[in-house]
Amino acid sequence: MTPHQQTRPEDEKTSIARLSVASNTTLVLLKLVVGLSLGSVSIISEAIHSGMDLIAATIAYFSVKKSAIPADDDHAFGHGKYESVSGLIEAVLIFIAAVIIIREALLNLIEPGEEILDPTLMFAGIAVMGISALVNAYVSHRLMTVAKLTESVALESDAWHLRTDVYTSAGVMLGLILIRITGIAILDSLVAIGVAIVILKAACDLTTKTWSDLIDHRLPDDEESRIRNIICSHSSKYVNFHGLRTRRSGPQIFIEFHLVVDPKVTVLQAHDLTDHLEYDLKTEFPRSYTTIHVEPCRHSCNECSSRCDIRSEN
Repeated sequence: MTPHQQTRPEDEKTSIARLSVASNTTLVLLKLVVGLSLGSVSIISEAIHSGMDLIAATIAYFSVKKSAIPADDDHAFGHGKYESVSGLIEAVLIFIAAVIIIREALLNLIEPGEEILDPTLMFAGIAVMGISALVNAYVSHRLMTVAKLTESVALESDAWHLRTDVYTSAGVMLGLILIRITGIAILDSLVAIGVAIVILKAACDLTTKTWSDLIDHRLPDDEESRIRNIICSHSSKYVNFHGLRTRRSGPQIFIEFHLVVDPKVTVLQAHDLTDHLEYDLKTEFPRSYTTIHVEPCRHSCNECSSRCDIRSEN
C-alpha cells in the first residue's frame, strides 16, 4: 500500500467535512436574510437550526482532523475517541434544535402573529427552504457515504444532523405553501412540531450509538460473528480460542482473544499463525487492531485434535 492510498480516506473525510461547513454557512446567511425580511418565525427557527448544523459541522471537521493523528506516547491507542465525543456533542445539538423548534412553534400557536406575510417574500421563503432541503440532502448523502466507507462516527453524526435539516426545511416549506393556499397560519407551527418529533428520534438513536463507543461497548453481534468465523476458518491449526473482546474507538476497532495451541507448536509456528489471523481480520476490518495471547493446551491427550468449539456449537 502506497502512502497516497493510506492517507486518501483521511483526506476524503476532511474534504467532505469542509464541504459541510461551507454549505451550512451559506444556508444560515440565506435563511436569516429571508426570515428577518419576511418576519417568519419558522424560517428564523430554521436559521437557528442551521446555525447549530454549522457548529456541528465545524466540530466534525476538527474531530476528523484530530482523529487522523497517529498514535503517540500519550495516546497509544490513537485519537479515535475524538470522533465519538464529536458525535455525542452533535446529538445534544440535535436535541437543542428540536426543543427550540417546538418552543417557537408552541409560542406561535399560543400567541399567533396578526401580520399577514408578504406574498412575494413568502415565495422567497419557500424557495430558500426548497434550496436548503436539496443542498442538505446532497451533502448529507455524501457525508453518509464517506462515513460508511471510513467508519467515521463524526461524519455519520454530521450526516444525520443535516438529514434532520432536510426534514425541517421541507416541513417549513410545506407549512408556508399551505399558509399561502389556505391562509391558516397555525399550519406552519403544527408542521414544525411534527418535524421536531422526527428530529428527537434521530437524536436518541445517535446518542445511543456514540455513547456505546465512549464506554467501550462491544461490537454488534453481526460483526463479532464475522470475527469468530474468521478465527474458526483456521481451526485446524489450533486447539481452541476464548476470551474474545472487542471495542470501537472512533473509526478504529480493537480485537483481543486467547488462542490455545498444541504445546508442541514452536514459537515460530505460533507467530506465523497469529500473523495469518491478524492479516485476515485486517482484510475484513481494515481499521482493526488485533492482540492475540497464545497459550498452550493444558489437557493431557495422546493425540491433540484441533477443534473449534464455537463452530461446533453453531
